[in-house]
Amino acid sequence: MMTRRARIIKLLEERDYAPSELTLALGLRGRGAKKTVLEDLHTIQRTLKREGKVLLVKPAECRKCGFVFKPEIKVPSRCPRCRSEWIDEPRFRIKPKL
Repeated sequence: MMTRRARIIKLLEERDYAPSELTLALGLRGRGAKKTVLEDLHTIQRTLKREGKVLLVKPAECRKCGFVFKPEIKVPSRCPRCRSEWIDEPRFRIKPKL
């Protein structure tokens, strides 16, 4: 049986995922599911450095005005430019370091 973080690594090596997609793929439910996945991504990012891999982050983007957020491991709640809450989540993927 693989740990949750090992399953996340395996999924992210195959293709890119948003945090909400990861919670569905892992079968996590409840209020803290997305927060748990984001905490795991922070830990995975440190682990990957030792393995010669890198966690790529496609930044979150406002669907209303097109504002692009910093590439961080967090899901913004509101756009600083237009105050819209219509935000595309960041997407994550694991690639080997070049």
